[in-house]
Amino acid sequence: MLKIAKLSRSTFYYQAKIQQGSDKYAALKAQIREVYERHKGCYGYRRITAELHNAGSGVNHKTVQRLIQLLGLRSLVRPKKYRSYRGEINSNVPNVLDRQFRADQPNQKWVTDVTEFNVRGDKLYLSPIMDLYNGEIVAYETRRTPQLPLVSNMLKRALSKLGDRQKPLLHSDSNTVDARCC
Repeated sequence: MLKIAKLSRSTFYYQAKIQQGSDKYAALKAQIREVYERHKGCYGYRRITAELHNAGSGVNHKTVQRLIQLLGLRSLVRPKKYRSYRGEINSNVPNVLDRQFRADQPNQKWVTDVTEFNVRGDKLYLSPIMDLYNGEIVAYETRRTPQLPLVSNMLKRALSKLGDRQKPLLHSDSNTVDARCC
């Protein structure tokens, strides 16, 4: 058969030896499966590699990724998208703005929202206030986390630019605050 296939004897014996030989990654596959199951499928190849490094195994992350794919393991956790809304919509809030997105004078109607951006793999949150009179950004704040200082610092900056008698209507996607009554 080797003569018909025009293969040398060494090729046949090389392949036979490989098929009889044991899997050189058998122990590593067992470790990977153990880490995966211990963390209930929540770890991907990066975290599994870190666990193996902590256990003293100096294995490359690409090897771990390839073996995970061979084993058919997949991380059950998917990245969650940012959602600023937490709770029920309050229908008791009066619709003061009533879709009138134009203002007759500066600092009469302001609108605001929080927006998430992906910058080189990192999340960045922007909170601006826009004046509906001319579309000018009155104040803004950026942070890496969507926490209260993001909005409160932005509001302090915007309010510091107001005159004594100016009390704008501030509208966000969830509520409208009438500063005239405060």
